Amino acid sequence: MTAQIIDGKAFAEGLRERVAAAVPAFHRISGRAPGLAVVLVGEDPASQVYVRSKGKATVAAGMQSIEHRLPPGVGQDELIALVEALNADDMIDGILVQLPLPPQIDEKAVISAIDPAKDVDGFHVVNAGRLAVGEEALVPCTPLGCLMLLKDRLGDLSGLNAVVIGRSNIVGKPMAQLLLKESCTVTIAHSRTRDLPEVVRRADIVVAAVGRAEMVGGDWIKPGATVIDVGINRVPGSEPGKTRLVGDVAYAEVAAVAGAITPVPGGVGPMTIAVLLRNTLVAAHARLGLAAPEGL
Repeated sequence: MTAQIIDGKAFAEGLRERVAAAVPAFHRISGRAPGLAVVLVGEDPASQVYVRSKGKATVAAGMQSIEHRLPPGVGQDELIALVEALNADDMIDGILVQLPLPPQIDEKAVISAIDPAKDVDGFHVVNAGRLAVGEEALVPCTPLGCLMLLKDRLGDLSGLNAVVIGRSNIVGKPMAQLLLKESCTVTIAHSRTRDLPEVVRRADIVVAAVGRAEMVGGDWIKPGATVIDVGINRVPGSEPGKTRLVGDVAYAEVAAVAGAITPVPGGVGPMTIAVLLRNTLVAAHARLGLAAPEGL
């Protein structure tokens, strides 16, 4: 068996186009474009790349992009004051504080300061709680993107056995809640799980989000299973001094067994920014008491 490749890049492009197509109608109703504010603290190179990509995608979708760049030594009170000012700004529909933050700042305190209605990252405890009890919520971008890819590939997920490897608040836990909402039978596996390969081997759906390069081997996978690889790990390349990106899944091994698989890169990664745009548009509609556009 050779797995079909799940093209996250193509799906993300389609989602971004659907978001952009829905923006003019919101503009006609509200008199303005949806606004996304991104806050970057410090000069972490990866974070700068992410913020730049998010800004370009926001503008390309016809939405307003506002960036606030703060020095690495900024105090927690000053950062929270900025978040509170953005909460009060009616032109802003989404607020994203780029993580990680410098050690002098309590990430939980900053996330808690964001208005849950503008929490387009879906990290606020209010949104996490709403997701857990099955209410409408702003959902973290990466797991929601994974769910979109799964439903596009498999259609109805009801009754399928799903294993999520990883229990982070950003991916693992919300991914499990989303799959539960789709009536899957869900297991959250992690570093303390006994006989992890055997647990994974029972799954129709495997979502690997553990942060260990190529940990999941082909002998872990049930033949025909759908595998979503969230991992992004840099490992030494074939040439000295060069690196390459790999996922949490040993791609060649798993692709020989699975029914479908996301590649790294080009799988889950492009979905994150596309879903961020979707969340911003959904938040903008909700703040005006409007239903979210169809197809998002």
